[in-house]
Amino acid sequence: MEAQMKPPALRTAPDGAVVREVAAFRERLLAEMSKVVIGQREVVDLILTSLLSGGHCLLTGVPGLAKTLMIRSVGKLLDLKFSRIQFTPDLMPSDIIGTEILEEERATGHREFRFVKGPIFAHIVLADEINRTPPKTQSALLEAMQEHRVTTCGRTFKLDDPFFVLATQNPIEQAGTYPLPEAQLDRFMFNLRVDYLQEDDEVDVVLKTTADWSDELSPILPGERLRFYQSLVRSVPVSEHVARYAVRLAGATRPHPANPFEQIRKLVTWGAGVRGGQQIILAAKAWALLHGHYHVSVKDVQQLAVPALRHRIITNYFAESEGVTPDGIIKQIIEKLPEPKSGIR
Repeated sequence: MEAQMKPPALRTAPDGAVVREVAAFRERLLAEMSKVVIGQREVVDLILTSLLSGGHCLLTGVPGLAKTLMIRSVGKLLDLKFSRIQFTPDLMPSDIIGTEILEEERATGHREFRFVKGPIFAHIVLADEINRTPPKTQSALLEAMQEHRVTTCGRTFKLDDPFFVLATQNPIEQAGTYPLPEAQLDRFMFNLRVDYLQEDDEVDVVLKTTADWSDELSPILPGERLRFYQSLVRSVPVSEHVARYAVRLAGATRPHPANPFEQIRKLVTWGAGVRGGQQIILAAKAWALLHGHYHVSVKDVQQLAVPALRHRIITNYFAESEGVTPDGIIKQIIEKLPEPKSGIR
């Protein structure tokens, strides 16, 4: 007789005190970040959402918009081991993962190979200008991002927990860039667009950075407490009708014949896969927790749909000729897709 499988243990929703604690942590982190990063509050908020839900984040923007500073500052505030990898055209996979070296004991003359860990063995890995290196080296991150481990020299090494890849990339129109493969883009929870600052914020940056000014950051949360917050995310309740809405939203980006949106069928080559809906709901749970909410709402899903889906939509040349972007497509879907009512099937 086959042994019966035990049902998975039910997760208890976070209580009010814990929800308030997480929301207070978010406000404190945003306040501390504002000391060194002026503006970009929404981007920082989404980076924190990605970290809390265990996802990876890609920041896209021209040089000089404080992308690297944001990521380094988050690492300092969360008291996590941080490493930075500067991606260049001559970077090799072993420069990321590590390599074996031959060591000799002076006393005995015995020789053996020893694996020297690369910079990927950290809690927060900044992959700076990730699209400056060829796809062969970019792919060195695939296993690490998906399975939190690396395999090299016939051995598998588990990465530190928590493990996040926060990558920056320059717009692909710039010289010397290599577009990220779709499989790797899909491993990122969010693709965040970092835009130019408002004039008042830019004036503030210029005044502070050209004066004798510095503001050192100190950790505000132990790593163990962050792991506890992460463990709460999956226990945040989400109703079936909200999950179904997220699935329908992601499904509406796919250009199949039954898609009711004619523009999608005409302008999109590939839409978001199953991971798109998964990432929206997981991120929405973290977003709700960070904002002091006790469950996921449709508004949370709509708030996160653009950063969670924009890099999972591949448009064709018709879209490019008409100036249609993935962002515009997602916003149109949100505008036209009927919002569900409780109990809808």
